[in-house]
Amino acid sequence: MNPHTCVKVIAIVISVITVICRPQVTCAAEQRPAVIPAPSPARLVTGEAMKQIYEEVKTPFKFGIAVRGEDGNPVDCPSIFRYDRHWYMVYVCMNKVGYETHLARSEDLLHWEKLGIILPFRKTGWDAWQAAGGIALHDYTWGGSGELRTFDGSYWMSYVGGALQGYETDPLAIGMAWTKAPEKALAWTRISDNPVLSPDQSDARQFEKVTLYKSNIVFDKEESLGYPFVMYYNGKIKSGYEKIGIAVSKDMIHWIRYGQEPVVANGEEKGHGISGDPQVVKIGDVWVMFYFGAFWKPKAFDTFACSYDLVNWTKWTGPHLIEPSEPWDATYAHKPWVIKNDGVVYHFYCAVGNEGRVIALATSRDLKEGRQAETKAGQ
Repeated sequence: MNPHTCVKVIAIVISVITVICRPQVTCAAEQRPAVIPAPSPARLVTGEAMKQIYEEVKTPFKFGIAVRGEDGNPVDCPSIFRYDRHWYMVYVCMNKVGYETHLARSEDLLHWEKLGIILPFRKTGWDAWQAAGGIALHDYTWGGSGELRTFDGSYWMSYVGGALQGYETDPLAIGMAWTKAPEKALAWTRISDNPVLSPDQSDARQFEKVTLYKSNIVFDKEESLGYPFVMYYNGKIKSGYEKIGIAVSKDMIHWIRYGQEPVVANGEEKGHGISGDPQVVKIGDVWVMFYFGAFWKPKAFDTFACSYDLVNWTKWTGPHLIEPSEPWDATYAHKPWVIKNDGVVYHFYCAVGNEGRVIALATSRDLKEGRQAETKAGQ
């Protein structure tokens, strides 16, 4: 065999091995339900209503860093809930090889005690080295209890899972886990039906063919879309373009994609950028989706969109809710979790700057004076 023939044979063998070994998240033969058609908009949120929402949720005062990772490890993706008079933060930590999910506790939403890991590496299977969780079924009422609702007697989280090591290495899919004790640093139980959504499923839409990212699940008591559970998540295509779509469920386990198109997308004129990490609340009769944007405008920042029907969203085009302005968030200020408690809006976000990747806080009132008073009292 001449050298040129050898090279061709070797190239063919390598190609075949690559195809065989490429990570697959789900079985290709899995039967999937058809995507549910989305309705046309009946009523859109007006510009004046959007301005009122902005004035209500804006947080111009940056309090500072709330949580740092152990040994300088990056932390990310905060989600906050209240349980038995305490506040808890579920967040993810990049432990050199991938994401694990951690828990912290606070008395005042300002000072946080790290409790431990609640979704660890499995080291085998579709989610061996990525387990990035966020709480589900939170009280979405603006200024409400902040508590989690249960379903089937359990508390729930959705998480991003992946088999490969590294920072958000493709492909990633969405799994579900539950616990009876969300306040304890104990491992949550992953369901056996995982992953519930993945990019290689037959019904995956065009905007989610490579990877699925963080999701937020609303327990819609009115079943506005015909289902009690509505999940929002961002999906990615090969170019890196990320958009936010919907799936629905009756049991938190079996999910049906809703609508062929994404419900929030930006950067259409460029064909790239990120709209991601949605969190949905309700202010009066308006649904508000906080999410982050990146690369369709400079750097990364938090913004929002509004809807009356959970499907047709009007994007805010005014000032960002959070954007880089401090040394510790000079690169990115993104990935929101926003709540209102005792008249104060708390906007938690992932900050990237001179202290690495940390979780920071901005508020609607300047709370630094209280912190300075505590410091002086302790001197």
